[in-house]
Amino acid sequence: MEIRTPRLTLRSAGPDDLEGMHAVLSDPRATLWWSTPPHETLEQTAAWLDGMIANGPDHPDFVIELDGRVIGKAGFWRLPDVGYILHPDLWGQGLAAEAVGAAIDHVFATRDIESLTADVDPENAASIRLLERLGFVRTGFGERTWNVGGVWKDSVFYALSRSDRKTKAPA
Repeated sequence: MEIRTPRLTLRSAGPDDLEGMHAVLSDPRATLWWSTPPHETLEQTAAWLDGMIANGPDHPDFVIELDGRVIGKAGFWRLPDVGYILHPDLWGQGLAAEAVGAAIDHVFATRDIESLTADVDPENAASIRLLERLGFVRTGFGERTWNVGGVWKDSVFYALSRSDRKTKAPA
């Protein structure tokens, strides 16, 4: 499966994506609000990538390529919850919004699902702005929802309905 946007290619993961994803998942800046601490070894990333590959090519969870280089992932490891991570050297360029928006549009076009969800750390202001720009609305808050490396994290919950995406999709 492959999706092309003006600057990016979103595609199913493969074994050759190991080094690119390890560069993202081992960076403490990228994983500051991720569900795991930074990956310390290629083996950790290989196990993570194997899980992504095992979902199969029709699963809407994608590696993100920019100019042929893997720079992150966007999509749905488990529907309806969207997830994304991007190498920090590329933050602030609108690439995450472009990738996540494409993954969302793909799911709404190919799945009989009425709403999507997101779980974000309340301290992750950039991710909150991204979700809200894509039309997500806040639905709740949870304390101590994630234990990442021995540290409890809170969650802000968001949802995006199919009809809201149609009316609020960025031009």
